[in-house]
Amino acid sequence: MNTRLPLPFRLVAVTVMTVWALVGCTGSGGPAGASEPPSSRTATSSPPQSAPAPDPPATTAPGTPSATASSPASSSPLPGFSDLQPLWPFTTLTQAREWERAFRSGGHQPWHLDPEQTALSFTRHYLGFEAVDRVTSRAVEGREARIGVGLSGAESTGTAAVIHLVRFGTGPDAPWEVVGTDDTTFSMTTPAYGSVARSPMTVGGRITGVDESVRVDVRQPSSRDLLGTSCCMSAGGNSQPWRSTVSFTGAADPVLTVVASTGGHIAEVERFTVTAVRTR
Repeated sequence: MNTRLPLPFRLVAVTVMTVWALVGCTGSGGPAGASEPPSSRTATSSPPQSAPAPDPPATTAPGTPSATASSPASSSPLPGFSDLQPLWPFTTLTQAREWERAFRSGGHQPWHLDPEQTALSFTRHYLGFEAVDRVTSRAVEGREARIGVGLSGAESTGTAAVIHLVRFGTGPDAPWEVVGTDDTTFSMTTPAYGSVARSPMTVGGRITGVDESVRVDVRQPSSRDLLGTSCCMSAGGNSQPWRSTVSFTGAADPVLTVVASTGGHIAEVERFTVTAVRTR
């Protein structure tokens, strides 16, 4: 018996089978090999991190220039007295000659020609020992003079110091200049006369007395104020050593005055001694 279908039925079957085959090959998604379109979002990355700004270069301040101190003028020698130093009232020979011209033209300050008045002015006005106001002795020989000065009053202890003076110049009108003191019972041997001074300065000598109180001052003619002071050191006995240290500032004159004084019994200043030191 023959099992073949008629022709129309065979054509329909072929068509249906072909459609099924195509559907089975493509699956449920889109066409084979199709890929998802790229995302429309733009990828963003963190901005590059900036390196720390460098510190500004260190600025070195210009070095402070060292202070240049003006060197004091050299001490003018005393004509005829090369081993002595001018203390007061003049510091140079030029100053002394200027006074001579002023005196000749108008009689300016005639007391410079009197060693006694010069010694008292030195003691009372320059050193500040106003109570030491009288002349106790006088010795003048040629161009040198030694004038003793002391306290007034019934309880006077006699001579407080003997002032040594010389003529500052060679002319007949050369003024008197204090150069130091002649010492007996109260002396200053350190610093050496005419030596170069440095601060702090050791000061010392010998003294005879009882319950003495030694004060040391440093002065210069161009200043009203003290450059330095040291007070007070107990001393006493028979020619016993005394010693102190004094600091000073502001020295400008070529020669400084170092004065040691003692007192306290009947007056603040009863005796004193003076020496000269150079600043260079």
